[in-house]
Amino acid sequence: MFDFNSLLTTDLFLTSLYQTFLMVGISLFFGAILGTIFAVILVITKPKGIAENRIIYLILNTFINIVRSIPSLILLVSVLPLSYFIIGTSYGTTAAVLPLIFFVSPYIARLVENSLLEVNTGIIEAANAMGATTWQVIWHFLLPEAKSSLVLSYTTATIGLIGATAVAGTIGAGGIGDLALNYGYYRFDHIAMITTIITLIIIVQIIQTIGNRLSKSIRNHHRKD
Repeated sequence: MFDFNSLLTTDLFLTSLYQTFLMVGISLFFGAILGTIFAVILVITKPKGIAENRIIYLILNTFINIVRSIPSLILLVSVLPLSYFIIGTSYGTTAAVLPLIFFVSPYIARLVENSLLEVNTGIIEAANAMGATTWQVIWHFLLPEAKSSLVLSYTTATIGLIGATAVAGTIGAGGIGDLALNYGYYRFDHIAMITTIITLIIIVQIIQTIGNRLSKSIRNHHRKD
């Protein structure tokens, strides 16, 4: 039977929403930096890359594969002791940020790697022929040419990270996931559960729409140039 009585309040909802945005914002910022760096290293050190180094490529590629093979909940739980060591607690929104960075960095690395690999090799060869350094090739040719695809990659990563924050709610991280679990599920609060689901759907739709439009705008501007 559907129960319209709910313990959900505006303050509780807004607090959970703020916690989710906080986790996503901080984790995405650092995760995007690390993931992009990882991806660039993978692309340039791969066999026949512009700075081929099989040892670095093998180590980094293996590390990313290992981390990505661990289910998100297990990964988040396994990194929590490190959060406790660094910030003194393994509970709450702040403690969840480090595990979320561990989760999203390899994820972004793979997405960005695929975007960079889509760049026409002829452009890279032309840059090398002009005497560009490895850094110049990366900064002035590789990343700009992949810009439209990178926007979609970061958009996908952001949506995936939102899902991970919901999972983090099961280990006391707060946020929308914690609201759905502790109120919607454990207390059979249907209003809280439906509100959570609708909120997540709206957030994801907004992010995806913005990402699609921004990517399209960049692609159209690139064609005009």
